[in-house]
Amino acid sequence: MSVGILGTKLGMTQIFDESGKSIPVTVVQAGPCKVTQIKTVDTDGYAAVQLGFGEVAAKALSKPELGHLSKSEAQPLRHLKEYRLDNPGDYQLGQEVKADIFSPDQVVDVIGTSIGRGFAGYQKRHNFKRGPMAHGSKNHRLPGSTGAGTTPGRVYPGKRMAGRLGGSQVTIRKLTVVQVDGDRNLLLIKGAIPGKPGALVNIVPAKLVGKAK
Repeated sequence: MSVGILGTKLGMTQIFDESGKSIPVTVVQAGPCKVTQIKTVDTDGYAAVQLGFGEVAAKALSKPELGHLSKSEAQPLRHLKEYRLDNPGDYQLGQEVKADIFSPDQVVDVIGTSIGRGFAGYQKRHNFKRGPMAHGSKNHRLPGSTGAGTTPGRVYPGKRMAGRLGGSQVTIRKLTVVQVDGDRNLLLIKGAIPGKPGALVNIVPAKLVGKAK
């Protein structure tokens, strides 16, 4: 496995290739991240590297959090993320990980939190079909049956019903890195990624090797 990077979604735009074709891209402020902890099989039972991202004021963190970060002489950081590696010895405490760990045309997976939509009904949340829209119908957007009657006499857990939509972790797989700006730590990733502008995203090399279509 390879180390990934934490970043902030800035928004979407478009660029043009050599033939003049428009490519929709999402701009991500990727890093810089600090190596805040190195775990080995001998000390922790597995090998991993922990990265920190997002500078904050010291008062925003607890004393245990500040003590943990002081071991790597890192400034107060809001977000910590661990990546399992086969070779954690290649990294050092306090080392910076920047956007240039990725290269153009590399395929990545992007993990983020989807935009919260609040309470949503059956059609919007689960794509249920509407009832008849004629004047005599009293079932336009109702759910229909939610289960049997006396037996079992209850609604089974997991039944698709109205409720909170969005605000959950989403992974978009096999997206292509179009451009890398190492000086400004920017990644241009083809397509859309989860979350609003300003949302935290986790970018990792794709598990399945191959170029996204």
